[in-house]
Amino acid sequence: MTPRFMQSTRRAFLGSAALGVVASALPARAEQEPVALEDYKPEFFAPAEWVFVMAAAARIIPSEGEGPGALEARVPVFIDRQLAGEFGAAADLYMEGPFEPGADENLGPQSPLTPAEIYREGIAAFDSWCLDQKGAEFAGLEAGAQDEALTSLADGDAGLDAEVREFWLLLLQNVKEGYFADPKYGGNHDMASWVHIGFPGARANFLEWVGRDEPYPLGPVDIAGNRA
Repeated sequence: MTPRFMQSTRRAFLGSAALGVVASALPARAEQEPVALEDYKPEFFAPAEWVFVMAAAARIIPSEGEGPGALEARVPVFIDRQLAGEFGAAADLYMEGPFEPGADENLGPQSPLTPAEIYREGIAAFDSWCLDQKGAEFAGLEAGAQDEALTSLADGDAGLDAEVREFWLLLLQNVKEGYFADPKYGGNHDMASWVHIGFPGARANFLEWVGRDEPYPLGPVDIAGNRA
């Protein structure tokens, strides 16, 4: 059975997520030819945290099915770089109280912790829960057990506090962002997700195709001018 956090179709999930992500204003950095994912040296994550993020991203957008998975798109690299920079330090977030953990999700983050702190504490707490409830930390579980654990986390059934729920929402948001953001931020390797959904990327002008009942024939272009 498909876990509830993945029950929408893959294409619908990816398409809806793309609408709010591809134009996000994220801190840019120059991109060189990336090393293989297994050889990447995290800037923020400790080794055990990196293993967790790799495993969690792989279950949120699996490699099997339509389109590239989160690992093929190098989503964990995107998350690591964001947490190592201004985003992780909450440089652009309002961090004064009051904080209301039970507030509606639409009111935004309700934690006094920075994104980097939310990840660090959330991974530790969730791994501890998985060890107690499932017999191993998250990355050591079989795929089915990982899906069950993530479903419990997403549904708020894991017996974890509100800040760990905040961690889940942040992780899910960042996985989507890493999948669809411009490749210069570390994810969306080779513009694979843009190719999959037919997004033209940063092309300067394609107005002549508006209203035409036929697929757009040209592949995406990234901000640096590279073509897929």
